[in-house]
Order: sequence, then C-alpha cells, then structure tokens
Amino acid sequence: MSNAVISGEKVVNYINGEWTVPVKEKYAAIINPATGEAIGDILLSSKEDVDRAVEAAKKAQKKWALVPAPQRAELLYRVGLIMKERKEELARILTQEMGKVIEEARGEVQEGIDMAFYMAGEGRRLFGNTTPSELKDKFAMSIRVPVGIVGIITPWNFPIAIATWKSFPAIVGGNAVVWKPATETPLMARELVKIFEEAGLPKGVINLVCGSGSQVGNAIVEHPDIDVISFTGSNEVGRTIAETCGRLLKRVSLEMGGKNAVIVMDDADLTLAVEGILWSAFGTSGQRCTACSRVIVHESVKEQLEERLLVAMEKLTLGNGLDESVKVGPVINGNALQKIHKYVGIGKDEGAKLLAGGSIVKHEEYTNGYYYEPTLFTDVKPDMRIAQEEIFGPVVSIIPVKSFEEAIEVNNGVTYGLSSSIFTRDVNRVFAAQRDLDTGIVYVNAGTTGAEIHLPFGGTKGTGNGHRDSGVQALDVFTEWKSVYVDYSGKLQRAQIDVE
Repeated sequence: MSNAVISGEKVVNYINGEWTVPVKEKYAAIINPATGEAIGDILLSSKEDVDRAVEAAKKAQKKWALVPAPQRAELLYRVGLIMKERKEELARILTQEMGKVIEEARGEVQEGIDMAFYMAGEGRRLFGNTTPSELKDKFAMSIRVPVGIVGIITPWNFPIAIATWKSFPAIVGGNAVVWKPATETPLMARELVKIFEEAGLPKGVINLVCGSGSQVGNAIVEHPDIDVISFTGSNEVGRTIAETCGRLLKRVSLEMGGKNAVIVMDDADLTLAVEGILWSAFGTSGQRCTACSRVIVHESVKEQLEERLLVAMEKLTLGNGLDESVKVGPVINGNALQKIHKYVGIGKDEGAKLLAGGSIVKHEEYTNGYYYEPTLFTDVKPDMRIAQEEIFGPVVSIIPVKSFEEAIEVNNGVTYGLSSSIFTRDVNRVFAAQRDLDTGIVYVNAGTTGAEIHLPFGGTKGTGNGHRDSGVQALDVFTEWKSVYVDYSGKLQRAQIDVE
C-alpha cells in the first residue's frame, strides 16, 4: 500500500488493450483541489481516437457476447477482489485528485467493490421470462441480449463509483465499453482500467478515451456504432445529449442534477435531524447530486433547529482531505468556487438571511486550494433562486413552513426530483411522505445521501429521463429484450388467426 503524494502522473488512452497516445500529443493539467498544485496531466484526445476505440470495441464485443454470462461475471468478482486489496491506495488517489475527505473516499471505493460483487451475481441472474403460448405445441419466452457498444460519460464528483455503476452492468451484460472520464479526475479512471486489465478482461472490451466533452464527449454521443449512451452530469449537457440521441434514435440514460430537501417536522428528533443535515449538506462539500441544499422546517421548531445547526457547523474543520481530522474538503476548482460565491450573493440580494459562512476561504496552510465556508441561509422563500437552482456546493437554505402538507408542496416545487428526506416520529406522515414526495429516492429519519447499490438510483422530472443506475434495473439500460418462439407442431401456425 502506497501513502505517497501523487506527482507527475500522466494519463493516456487505453484502446484495444494498450495504453496509447495519438501522433499529436496535447495535455491538460490535473489539479489537486486541496493544494492547487498540478499532480499530473491528462491527454486531450480527438474524434479519431474515439473512432479507434469504437473499432476495437466492435471487434471485441462480438466475442465477448459469446462468453457465457456466468464466466463474464467471474471477471467482475476478480475486479472486486483487486479493488478490495487496493482500497486504501485507491482512496488516497481519489482524495488527492477530487478533494473529498479520506473517509468519504474509502466509502466511494467500497461502493465500487460492492457493485462488482453485486453485478457479478447478476451473471447468473440475467433472467428472462417464459410464458404459455396461445397455440398448441409452441413455446414462448423472452431473453436479455447485449445492446452492443456502450458509451459512458462520467463526472468528477464520484470518479470511480459512478463508473462502476455503468461499466459493470454493461460488461456483465455482454457489451463493450468506450469511456470518457471527467478531465478533472482521470487518475481514478486509469486505476480502474488497470484493475480490469489485471483481472483479465479481453482487450477491446473496455476502452478509455481521455479528453474534453466538446471533442471526445460529442464524438462518443454522435458515433453511429455506439448503441447506447449513459451520462451523469449537468442538466444542460444532458439535455443536449438527449436531443442528439433522439435525432439518431439512440438509447440514452441520463442522471443529472438535484435540488434535494430535508423536511424537519415539529415532532422530529432534532439531534438526529442536525446530524443528517450536516452530513448530507456538507459531505463532499455539497458536491453530490443528492446533497441537501434545502431544509424545509416546521415553523414551531425552526429557531431550535437553527441554533443547533450553527453550533454543529462551528465544529466542522476545513482542509486537505488526507488529514483524518478534516470533515470538509475543498471544492473541485476555481470555477466552482466562483459559482458558489455568486449564488451566495444572489441569496443576499433576494433577501435571504445569512446565518453562517458565505465566504471563500484562504486556507492558512493550503493557500492555493479551493475552499468555501459551509454556508447557511434562513428565511428563504421557496421561489428564490437559491431554493430552486442547483448550486453544487456547501450552501443550505432553511425554508419555514406551517404544515406537513405545505412541506410536501415546497419539496415538490422544483424542477428536479432526485432525493428527499423527512424527519418525523409520526408513522402516518411517514407513509404519506413516501407516497407524495416526488423524488426517485426517499429517506425517513436520515439525510438525502447514502444510496445503496442494490436499489435503483435516479430521479424524476429534470433529474433524468426515466432510467436508473444501480440495482437490477441498471441492466435494462445495457440489454435488449428479445422474444423467442419455438413451434414444435410440425405445421405453420399463424398466431391469432389460428386460435380456435
């Protein structure tokens, strides 16, 4: 296990089982957001590199699809075991590249390990259905078959977990993959590909093409031989991808943003609610699509909740995530820092009351890092921009309400629908909330984060287009349904025409 600080790493493409670079090399720096220092370089590829990767994937997929699914699954078991052996090393790389604190990085790597073992299990459960035929001496069934070539485009905030959500079900389903990781976090992509390589994945089944969204991302989306696109990222980019895939009649799975809320009712355990809010609002510095950015609180307990939150927030420590005592790391880069600060200004201008934070932090030890104070607004109105738009940073808005019904209405009154939470001791409210909260994920007496890989992950409205990552439902993105009829009557039977 290596505890060394990363320096001077270079991430290139992995195509047809080889680490490769184009004739004309061009790179961009990989920045550690905790320190602002360059820790390596990422290759900036072109459409031609995508073409080469797709050609390799096409050849490999034909052979890979003929490998029995339980044997494909054996490879994922090996991947999971290697990840488990390297968990600490991977976590430290993740923290240096993305910035999240080390305990969260370990949790993310564990999520990838869990996904490997879960999807490996699906290798023996790629179930179809058998059904009675309406005709004599005829057998009817449906089976799952591979889609073909899968293009995956992954974000920087969960650089290994989300990649496993997409690549593992695609691979166990018999597909080949062309993957563009985020330019901010290619080191984790390289490490995962190296693990695939060590586990014995045949060449061409996984192909890594590094580069920008405008060059590599667009080339993947528009390539005629890529059959399905799986994208996690911003709503703006997702809409553009959906438009392109619609024009090309290409399958697409989108997981985009959230404007998630914790509801705190008048009978809630406030100590537990504060813990849940703190973790889901300021974990990963608020840079999760499931992060809590709204707290919808009953007016009778609003002041108590605010007081407890302020006390708890004072104990949060900012700094380099490799320090075990640090609870809040940096945000990803300078652009993110400025966007967050801009929204804090918008909140002030809208008349929200700033209770804590609201400033860019110049860390005394890491002066070039990208740090923002955990920030709390109160007396926020539901229609304010800070209560409607995704900020993607450590900024929380407290919205007072008078009733349970109003809390549900406010929760649902945004364009996103990913995650929601309610703290209450009333079982009737619990079941009503499960029914009425218009989000793909609902938590009771917990924060808005913490999804488990064996349940479907995704949301409603502007959060996505109806597909799900994780769980057995992920296989629906990466497999086609084929209906099969076997007639052993020895004569031509014409379905409904010959039904007596």
